[in-house]
Amino acid sequence: MTFTDVFKTLDWDEVYLSIRSKTAADVERALAKNKLGLEDFKALISPVAESYVEQMAQRSYTLTRQRFGHNIHFYIPLYLSNLCANACTYCGFSMENKLKRRTLNQAEVEAEVQAIKAMSFDSVLLVTGEHETKVGMNYFAEMLPIIKQEFSYLAMEVQPLDQDHYSELKSLGLDAVMVYQETYHPSTYAKHHLRGNKQDFYYRLETPDRVARAGVDKIGIGALIGLEDWRTDCLFTAAHLQYLEKQYWTSRYSISFPRLRPCEGALQPKSVMTDKQLVQLICAFRLFNHEVELSLSTREQPSFRDNVLPLGVTHISAASKTQPGGYANSDVELEQFAISDERSVEEVIKSVRQRGYEPVWTDWHHAYSG
Repeated sequence: MTFTDVFKTLDWDEVYLSIRSKTAADVERALAKNKLGLEDFKALISPVAESYVEQMAQRSYTLTRQRFGHNIHFYIPLYLSNLCANACTYCGFSMENKLKRRTLNQAEVEAEVQAIKAMSFDSVLLVTGEHETKVGMNYFAEMLPIIKQEFSYLAMEVQPLDQDHYSELKSLGLDAVMVYQETYHPSTYAKHHLRGNKQDFYYRLETPDRVARAGVDKIGIGALIGLEDWRTDCLFTAAHLQYLEKQYWTSRYSISFPRLRPCEGALQPKSVMTDKQLVQLICAFRLFNHEVELSLSTREQPSFRDNVLPLGVTHISAASKTQPGGYANSDVELEQFAISDERSVEEVIKSVRQRGYEPVWTDWHHAYSG
């Protein structure tokens, strides 16, 4: 069994209409529950629930503090390459975009590592374009041990791989894999993935299954908000999370909320999400799942990130660069997308502490489970 089996029981149009049919009574019923199901989640992300965001936020705050305390985990992306063999309409790394391409060699990776360590980070997300020949398993097997020597927690956001490859990478120090479906609507997915292996919707959909079967500690999922109706996409994300937790209970899970950002060859969002609606979604996920980690990147504006910290978010990035070599030697021509929060690490830490929270640099360490 994989998530494909569950996915094929869900009809996009029926889900779309079901969310919009939810009433105030449905929202109030969901708010009164401790354990929520998918129908409750539909109610909390429905248009009518926008009038209940304050109540959702209060409950989300309480649940988050009970489970995660007053800690905010910090991570940083490390871009290793912007080579890509896919043509995707929304990504600056798309093979059809004319930009300088670069893959870091060992010396350049070591320079990036030292620049990141100087900022106190101990949890790193490795990011590449999807190019399995030039930036594939051989490259990962060379670079992971070098990077892992310096950081206690190592996550990757690269092309989907086979299960045996994830097992091999785990043996080299891999702790987490982030793999976003972009959209759970197959025909819309096809419109935005024009060339390359990423055209295979179902291979990508089943990637978290392969990651979990390889025994990786944490798996991150999510939808790229803007490609399709965000409410429906996020219901499918919640269904995916529910399936994974039931099927692979030894792994941990995280949800991200990436909204489309400007990039080379920028795409206009089909579904625009307001800041209030993003707050609604964050709170809905917290009420739906008290344990899941919720991550907010530097795609969002500084004031927004600061204000939503108490409402469910557990992990944030800071001082992010979205181009290979960006920490040791910035080059905006290599960016995947433009960030919104350009503050230094020190500025973000100051803001976090002013709100009564404490930065945590280490996500997890295997020694803790020994």
